[in-house]
Amino acid sequence: MPVSSAHANDQAAQAALTALAADAYVYGLPLVRGLGTVERLLRQGLGSLQPGPPNQFRHATRLAGPDSDFASVNSDTVYSLALLDLSEGPQLLHVPDTGGRYHVLQFIDAWTNDFAYLGRRATGTGEQTWLVVPPHWPGTPPADVRVIASPTTVAAVVGRIACAGPSELPRVAALQQQLTITPLEVGGVAAGLPQPDPVVPEELRFLEQLRLWMAAFPPAAPDVEYQRRFAPLGLLDEGPSPYAAAEPGWAAALAKGLTAGQEHVTAAARPPEGHPEGEWTAGLHLFDYNLDHLGPGTLDEPGWRIPDRRAAYLTRAVAARTALWGNHAYEVVHATTAEDAEGEPLSGDRAYQLRFDNAPPVNAFWSLTVYTLPELRLAANPIDRYSIGDHTPGLVHGEDGSLVLRLQHTRPADPERAANWLPTPAGAFRAMIRLYQPGDAVLDGSYRLPPIHPRHEPGEDPGHGGVPEGQPEGHLGTRRVLHRAEHGIEHGVAHPVLPGDG
Repeated sequence: MPVSSAHANDQAAQAALTALAADAYVYGLPLVRGLGTVERLLRQGLGSLQPGPPNQFRHATRLAGPDSDFASVNSDTVYSLALLDLSEGPQLLHVPDTGGRYHVLQFIDAWTNDFAYLGRRATGTGEQTWLVVPPHWPGTPPADVRVIASPTTVAAVVGRIACAGPSELPRVAALQQQLTITPLEVGGVAAGLPQPDPVVPEELRFLEQLRLWMAAFPPAAPDVEYQRRFAPLGLLDEGPSPYAAAEPGWAAALAKGLTAGQEHVTAAARPPEGHPEGEWTAGLHLFDYNLDHLGPGTLDEPGWRIPDRRAAYLTRAVAARTALWGNHAYEVVHATTAEDAEGEPLSGDRAYQLRFDNAPPVNAFWSLTVYTLPELRLAANPIDRYSIGDHTPGLVHGEDGSLVLRLQHTRPADPERAANWLPTPAGAFRAMIRLYQPGDAVLDGSYRLPPIHPRHEPGEDPGHGGVPEGQPEGHLGTRRVLHRAEHGIEHGVAHPVLPGDG
């Protein structure tokens, strides 16, 4: 027993244990949630992504729609997913020539670090072959094959290929079939994930998973050193689980600490208060917690790293809770709002417009999607349109080049307004703008997204998109805040989201 019964029953010792367990929850949540998702995907699949063995791609076959039971799902890209187990050996990755089409392959280690990107922004759209190797691999890659070194033997590759609509699905499917993984050498055996002792009580299962997976997938050296402080919790114990027959007082202190840690992460994930009415918010730095493993396609720059490692642990936990497996903002930015320019909640009871005097500064494309609240699901509509943006055919621009999007539940009577119509849910909703390959003006905060304005007279515009003369457009929030970014594979606590992080 890591802590004697006498100490466990001591009030001061129990308080110290509880505080330490809370820290362990914040530190370990990304590992436990990330590998728990890997386990579910391997065994159960997700949507049109089928279950199956590691080290092979599985592909979504359609764009998301209202039957997609995932939070904040995107309808701009079609997903491919590979779960890597490099204990089998290095894997050759073939990426086809996409002919300029936007795509990205995002590499995520067991601790949820985004450690590499391939694709249009990072490495171009030409045909490529890479070798993905486990930590400390001593071998030599084939000639002319570049290497991606995974920090952990288990990792995920999340692929997204842009698709403007159902008519493009055959072309996307053809590209997916050319996206392949093959072993460098045959005969390897994947070790899989260590399984927790089934007799461990449910309230301590988190710690048992963390204990096993910390040992199996060690983090960077500074984190290994930090983990030593968790010895009193049994997290450094080898062999049989210390939680299987834990002393009641010790177990109670640990369980109380895990609850406190969960509450701490939940509080940190809440949106900031007091932001201007109608302002779009974006977690531009929610995924800057990777400090040690920055491979191909990442930006190894001070502006994209959280300098305080302890602060990075909390940011990482918030990301794991609200946007698991999301990507850095320099790949795609997600801006959200649930309010109009007057500070009122967005609702299908009202008609709105969103006017762009100038197109958002992106190097790929941008889109707008709306979701039901609180479910964050797509809502069925009569024209089967679930996103709108610069890839949408038939949009009508003003003579000055401006674009006015119409957001309302029912179809506008005017044909030009109907061309720019994004149907909204009948009730409360949240809007999300995705900016793929955002320009510098987005990333440095100087670009301003316009707010969503209500139309006060049915069938009429209030003039110039509803923005009074002299009033600036709404600002794309770029504060370093730990609010819900809502652009990852998982949103909230229970629902894995694939496809969903845009």
